[in-house]
Formats: sequence, C-alpha cells, structure tokens
Amino acid sequence: MEVLIEAARLEDQGRKIVHMEVGQPGDPAPEKARNAAKRALDEKLIGYTETAGVIPLRENLSRYYLETYGREVDKDRFVVTTGSSAGFNLAFLAAFDPGDRIVLTAPGYPAYRGIISALGLVPVEIEVGPETRWSLTPDLIAKAQADGPVKGVLVASPANPTGTMMQPEKLEELVRYCGEEGIWFISDEIYHGLVYEGRQETALAYSDQVIIINSFSKYFCMTGWRIGWMILPEILLRPVERLAQSLYISPPELSQIAATAALECRDELEAVKAGYARNRKLLLKGLPEIGFNKLLPVDGAFYIYADTSAFSPNSLEFTRSMLHEAGVAATPGVDFDPVHGGEYTRFSFAGAYEEMELALVHLKDWLA
Repeated sequence: MEVLIEAARLEDQGRKIVHMEVGQPGDPAPEKARNAAKRALDEKLIGYTETAGVIPLRENLSRYYLETYGREVDKDRFVVTTGSSAGFNLAFLAAFDPGDRIVLTAPGYPAYRGIISALGLVPVEIEVGPETRWSLTPDLIAKAQADGPVKGVLVASPANPTGTMMQPEKLEELVRYCGEEGIWFISDEIYHGLVYEGRQETALAYSDQVIIINSFSKYFCMTGWRIGWMILPEILLRPVERLAQSLYISPPELSQIAATAALECRDELEAVKAGYARNRKLLLKGLPEIGFNKLLPVDGAFYIYADTSAFSPNSLEFTRSMLHEAGVAATPGVDFDPVHGGEYTRFSFAGAYEEMELALVHLKDWLA
C-alpha cells in the first residue's frame, strides 16, 4: 500500500505509472451483479440480514460447490463474511485460545501474521522453497511441533505472493496429517477459479473438519464490495455466528445481493480470467528475456514472484528505484518474507494487457 501511495503521488505530478503492485482485478464486478444491486437500491430497504448471510446466497454457494468441485455442502455450513479478512478473524477467535501456535508459510500473505499476533496468538512461520515446491509438508509441521504444540495450520493455494498451488495429493497428505494430530486446518481458497496449470481442489474434499475461507474479491472481481464466505465444521458454526453478531451484526445486504447474482456469471468471469492468462503468458516469456531469470511456479492467482537478487539484495530499494526510474510499481518481497524477502519482488498481472507490454518496455530500458 505504501508503494501504491507513492505511485499515486508521482501520477499527481504527471508521471505515467504502470501498476503491478496491488492484488486487485482490473475489471468491475459482473454486470448481472451490478444490475442486481441497482435494482435492490430502487426497490427495497437495505438493512440487517441473518448474521450467517441471506439464504439465497448460501443456497447459490452450495450449488457452486457442487458444480465446481462435485461436493455437496449444506447451505447451513456457510457463513457469509465481510470479506475474507473477517473470515480469518472469526476463525482465529473461534478455534484458538491466546498463546496458541499457528503455522504459516514464508513467503506468505503478511496480514495473516498481523491478525494472528493482534489476537494474542503466535505465528510460526516456516520457510518453504523449491525442495517442497514452495508448499508446507507434514515433515515441516512435525519439526515445528518439536518446538511446541501446534494448534493450527494455515495454507493458501494458490498462494499470495507466489501464485503457486499445492498439488491435490500433497494437499490431501497435509489435511490428513493435521486431522490425525488434532490440528485445525485453515484453507485460504481466495484465488480458486484463477488456476492456469494443474488442478485446484478444495481441502473440503479430504475432510469435513477443516475451515474453508474464500471471497468474492479475486475471481469474482468484487474487492470493494467486501464480501466473502466460510465453510465450517458444525462445532464452529454457532461460536462464529455469535462472534460475527458482536463484531459487525451482519454482512452488507447490498453486497450479498450482488454476490448472489455474481455466482451466476461464469461466462463473464471466465473471459476476465482469459485476460489474466494472456498477461501471464506474456510476462513468463518477457521477464526472463530482460533478466528476471528465476520465477516461482505461477500455477494460479495473478502474481509472479521473481528472484531479483541479481539486481539488488534489497527489494525495498529495488522497487523504489523501479517506481521512480522506470515508472513500474511492484511490491517488495519483504512484505511477504521478513527473512529472505529482500531477494524477491512480486509483480501483479491483473491489469490490462497493454499495461503489461508497457511494463516490459520500461523495465528493459531501465535495466539496459
């Protein structure tokens, strides 16, 4: 966000900046979703709803899981949230006690660490690398257990910042290990739908005792609507509902109405995804040609996590120079990995194809 603020300041001075820093779709919410919201504003009072979300939305979510994964999930196991961020807060508050240790990957989404610490829990970051295809394994968790009890494991697949996805059989191993060890498994599936290589699978396929967190922000292009969902084991449904009632009463009704319609907009959303795929193909070819030779596997999401240590050992300074001198805004890896992040930079390819082409031209000239 600091990069975004600095980029905006430069734009205010008349500079042309190519934005590759923020993980936000470049397209609006689907047309049918926007129209549903417009009608609701004209025709009904927008007010409080059931804390777990309106029934039509939860029914559509249930149908979505059957169509997408072949999994039957009762509508009553869904809890609609104010974005995935609320889902994480609710999960951590409902499933854990102060001082509990929760395993995360490094690199990984930095807000996990912040939320966990703010709630009095202990983030246990485990470095992952090419030997495990940048994913957690039961062996890595076992090593963490040797240092103290582990009460939770949080996995994002596809991941932010890497875009790397766990292979289904590896995900199954991890879910089953956590079940055997009495460890809560939290699956961040916010980038599901945006997969280009391999097969996505929900952790729900391997156990009913997992916590699924997802959102309408990424695949559904609804970041500003602040609407997401959880799928919970029965034992957590009532605690989460009570917490949500205290924290925000109910998710915004207008966003729920739009989200209900968005679940019926697959053709439009797949067209948006095709644009990301085109951007991905361009950058996977173009970045190595100008010197970014070490890229992590980009299975999904809309990020490329590049080793930029050949240019600078300090990604914060590197991205600052890239912004001011090349006019390209990207995110320093230190956000995602406090130990080794100085060697990496994240590029988002959620923007327009023409912007990605322009970024390659500017970067090539800058690095020449």
